[in-house]
Amino acid sequence: MEKNLEFPDLLRLIDERSTAFRDAVAAAPSLDAQVPTCPQWTLFDLVKHLSGGDRYWAAIVGAGPADAPPAEATAARAALEVPQEREALLAWLAASTQLLLSALREAGPDAGCWAWWSALQTPRTSGGVARHRVQESAVHTYDAQLAAGAAQPLPTEVALDGVEEFLFTCVATLSAWPHKPTAFDFHTAEGRSWRLTVDGDGARSTRIPAPTAATGEDLDAAGASIHGTASEVVLYLYDRIQAGSLHVDGDAGLLDLLRAWEPGE
Repeated sequence: MEKNLEFPDLLRLIDERSTAFRDAVAAAPSLDAQVPTCPQWTLFDLVKHLSGGDRYWAAIVGAGPADAPPAEATAARAALEVPQEREALLAWLAASTQLLLSALREAGPDAGCWAWWSALQTPRTSGGVARHRVQESAVHTYDAQLAAGAAQPLPTEVALDGVEEFLFTCVATLSAWPHKPTAFDFHTAEGRSWRLTVDGDGARSTRIPAPTAATGEDLDAAGASIHGTASEVVLYLYDRIQAGSLHVDGDAGLLDLLRAWEPGE
């Protein structure tokens, strides 16, 4: 069974994706370029969002265990003053990432902190924050590359961890699924698979054996199964590409129900 990425790897990947994000911003024709995957946002808006998020989470990790985000962090995010000129903006971007990385290094992987997600499958720790910020940085790098006219797939290492991170962090809940119980399987071309089960007890995910040509899908058939590269699956989960861009088995209409579901917690 594959292991999760180690904490030093998560920090390395945050740094690498931040660098790729800055490269995309530097190459874009204008900071006013529209971001197709983030309607109503320009590239400048995307920079403000990602960099503000780095600074916000740095303050949250630094504050330690809490039942709510620190008031100072929330106020600072609301009052962000962002450089308007591109070179200064890129420097501010880099400084924002370093603030986050410094906070994470100082805290270590197991330090508690506030987080918006349920603790069912992702801990409310600096390690959980680091894992999620890898994906935030990776997906927004894709957004920036798209705005610059040169979108690239997510790196395999990032994307393989990203499928599980999304399912464990963004989907796990105790809120009841309001439809007939079912399951969704996510299969990556790189050989890893997960099953998301939804029912009256909520939603939870687990790793499952990847199907093979000889055995097919060994588990009871899921309501819907998605097949694609890890990058494609992550981009689908984050609503960057549509299900039609992947191979879907089973009832594709269930995917619309999953997309529209808004759990109460």
